[in-house]
Amino acid sequence: MTESGLVGLVAGTSDSTPLRFHVAIGPDAYLQLDDVVTTERPISSRGVIRTAGVVTQVTARHEGASFGSDVFLISEGMLPAQVQELAEVTTTRVEPECYVPPLPGTSVRRATGEDRDHALYFDSMQKKMVVGLGRDGEPIYINLDFLDGTRGAHVSISGISGVATKTSFALFMLHSLFASEVLGARRTNAKALVFAVKGEDLLFLDKQNVRLDDDLRAQYAQLGLPAHPFQSARFFAPPVRNDTTGRADVAGRTSGVHAFWWTLADFCANELLPFVFADAEDDRNQYTIVVHQVAARLAADVTSTDASGAVTIDGTTARTYADLVDLVVDRLQDDNTRPQWAGPATGVGTINAFIRRLRSSQRALSSLIRGDLPPSTTREVSTANSQVTVIDMHNLPERAQRFVVGVSLANETLRKERAGAGGLLFTMIDELNKYAPREGNSPIKDVLLDIAERGRSLGIILIGAQQTASEVERRIVSNSSIRVVGRLDPAEAGRPEYGFLPPSQRQRATLAKPGAMFVSQPELPVPLAVEFPFPAWATRLSECAPEATTSPVLARLANDDDLPPF
Repeated sequence: MTESGLVGLVAGTSDSTPLRFHVAIGPDAYLQLDDVVTTERPISSRGVIRTAGVVTQVTARHEGASFGSDVFLISEGMLPAQVQELAEVTTTRVEPECYVPPLPGTSVRRATGEDRDHALYFDSMQKKMVVGLGRDGEPIYINLDFLDGTRGAHVSISGISGVATKTSFALFMLHSLFASEVLGARRTNAKALVFAVKGEDLLFLDKQNVRLDDDLRAQYAQLGLPAHPFQSARFFAPPVRNDTTGRADVAGRTSGVHAFWWTLADFCANELLPFVFADAEDDRNQYTIVVHQVAARLAADVTSTDASGAVTIDGTTARTYADLVDLVVDRLQDDNTRPQWAGPATGVGTINAFIRRLRSSQRALSSLIRGDLPPSTTREVSTANSQVTVIDMHNLPERAQRFVVGVSLANETLRKERAGAGGLLFTMIDELNKYAPREGNSPIKDVLLDIAERGRSLGIILIGAQQTASEVERRIVSNSSIRVVGRLDPAEAGRPEYGFLPPSQRQRATLAKPGAMFVSQPELPVPLAVEFPFPAWATRLSECAPEATTSPVLARLANDDDLPPF
């Protein structure tokens, strides 16, 4: 193979089709999985047909051997045979669109530069966003039109917890969005809302990683991105339980984290009670009727008492969530007020089922729904004042986490509806299968379904991560234009939700190392293998680079040449 880029010839021992063909690799060449190749076929009436594709399998065998033991005779020179490598190529692009098979014996070249961009549709992407490096060490892009709602929206990321680096990849995508020019003028009004459920790892996104060195900077530079932490980030955490000062319940980061909560007045006026029952339940459960009836009564009968958010019902004041629960239970158990609060035809058994579930929520939600904390202008989670907003929930019970996610998303959806679709809100949720499971219904699942099906028109983009896509509501996964897979459990890899992966990639997904992902997008029939660099931002307290502590006075003295040496 002496011609530049020539790696082999179209094989004649396997059928070639317009969508798949095989390449006999030359003796001094090689092809690996994910390599991009191109071949041409002249047709008198249509000109030169260029077929490009991605290598999805490579095999090697002895031609001339009949038995497994022949390999020993061949290695000793006693049996003539030749080693032959064959690469399976899945077609990605045909130009012009004349779908004819490549002819056996036709030269096949490794696609580089403009040929690679053409094969992977990068040349036709008007707004391309880098998501990492390919196996050839060159940048891999996705079409922003399929992310920002222009032609599609939403991202689904699947993989084993702790190995697939789902959260790291999602954050790298946000960094690529905000640190590059791909959004253009829209970057000013683009926001990200991140829900953190695993420790305090995401509370340091604005801190430089201590492992950032010249090699890592070079990797980012190759991707056309700066190697720095997020420049505009705001952090929220729940208040400390049983504490009336309103301190954020965090340990690693001691400053720059705002406590968030909902006052009892907010809870009643905005009818947030349904989100207390955010577990996916069977539709046949009748107590859900009581939920909405009680929520309506709270909105109608409760009056706000003071700036702390305490409320009054019929002259009785409630300053804690437990107080409010007691007031509701009293009215449901009183024969005179029960018909108005539960509905005239609701049975006692149904009411008791509601009461049991309401009381069980006290421990989980008592720190979030308050009327005993001093007024605060920062207690309400808002994406208005920063590009990235992180809500830390790792200290909350699972039921409280559902409440936070459901109410926050509902509020942001309402804000976007009022403000219009001028800006973009990227919402990042881990463990999506917990909030939108395949079976059952819940208020939070309804909100997520609404975002998946209607969020594109509102400018709300869902970035969902889960260990098992097979356990997530089908309509959410199917509405995700960009699908990403990291390390998978072998049983999960066989599920139909991963049918977009070729067989070789399904098998490789069970072996993938941290930082290796397979990215599927609508324009390409083959997912692309991607590796993304180590985060330039700290992912835990121990990774925070030391900040300069020199005082302004000492700095001035150190830079004053007229001062005598110490």
